[in-house]
Amino acid sequence: LSFRQALAAKAFAHTASYDAAIARFLSQHPEQGAPRDWPDFFPLVLVRTGLELRYGENPHQKGAFYRDPEDPEPGIAEAELVQGKPLSYNNIADADAAYACVRDLPAAGCVIVKHMNPCGAAVGATPEEAYAKALACDPTSAFGGIVAFNAPVDRAAAERIIEIFTEIVIAPAFDEEALAVFAQRKNLRVLRLPHAEPIRTGFEMRRVCGGMLVQARDAGMPDLAAAEQVGARAPSADELRDLTLAWAVVKHARSNAIVIAKGGATVGIGAGLTSRVLAARLAVEQAGERAEGAVAASAAFCPFRDGVDVLARAGVVAIAQPGGSVRDEEVIAAAREHGIAMLLTRRRAFRH
Repeated sequence: LSFRQALAAKAFAHTASYDAAIARFLSQHPEQGAPRDWPDFFPLVLVRTGLELRYGENPHQKGAFYRDPEDPEPGIAEAELVQGKPLSYNNIADADAAYACVRDLPAAGCVIVKHMNPCGAAVGATPEEAYAKALACDPTSAFGGIVAFNAPVDRAAAERIIEIFTEIVIAPAFDEEALAVFAQRKNLRVLRLPHAEPIRTGFEMRRVCGGMLVQARDAGMPDLAAAEQVGARAPSADELRDLTLAWAVVKHARSNAIVIAKGGATVGIGAGLTSRVLAARLAVEQAGERAEGAVAASAAFCPFRDGVDVLARAGVVAIAQPGGSVRDEEVIAAAREHGIAMLLTRRRAFRH
């Protein structure tokens, strides 16, 4: 009886998925006119993974992990656990955040994430160099963090990683010597995930009481080389590369967020703050002397000139921000007064 019940459940799940796809298509494609952005009905059939979660975000909450068979993007649900104990609810959430961010970096790129926020990111000639530069941004927060690479990890990188406590390492591949090094840390989880290009498609959902919010993923990056130049000067080629890195990281940080970068690495990250000037102050405090000659990215427009003043006094020489504030003229004037470059991306990167 239990065997027949299991087969029946699979059969109904299969037909339910088929019916859901038809319902979405028909409600999104009227007989006349262009297809709608979203269907009137949004049934979704998820498949439970084999991973048994001990609990949810906190021990008193039950949790489970489901896979979306229709998601065109690769993700944590397809990761191969090479070493370590099963992932927890929070591990999965943090690993997903790290994987999404590192996909926006050029190779060899490395991102360190803690509590859904990047606390360091860098590019380097080797994975070891990228990791060392990312770790230098905020080594305190990196303790117990998730490390993600977009290039294969070798022994040199592995030896640096195990110097501090790390929850998870994610990479497209690991050589045998690297795995032998990781084996010295039995509690370290090692995940193999194929290298993927930056996210290009798909949607994401967030439950609210009584409903569900659905939106397209924040895919792609603005072309900063083509952005509107409104500051005292144009950014140099090196500054433009660092601005691109800073933007790739700030779009994955919780709002309000400011990221300061220099020499292919983040040196200060202010994220999850309730005002933009507080985010700027935290990023500057973290960067310290490294802010001199650095660049900064702001995920949303600067509502006042105070954030620009904070960054400029610390030594930041170029800023990328969306623009669009009613005080844009005041903010741009501040950039010119300080003699710094400013790019308007005309694209916001909020992440709540």
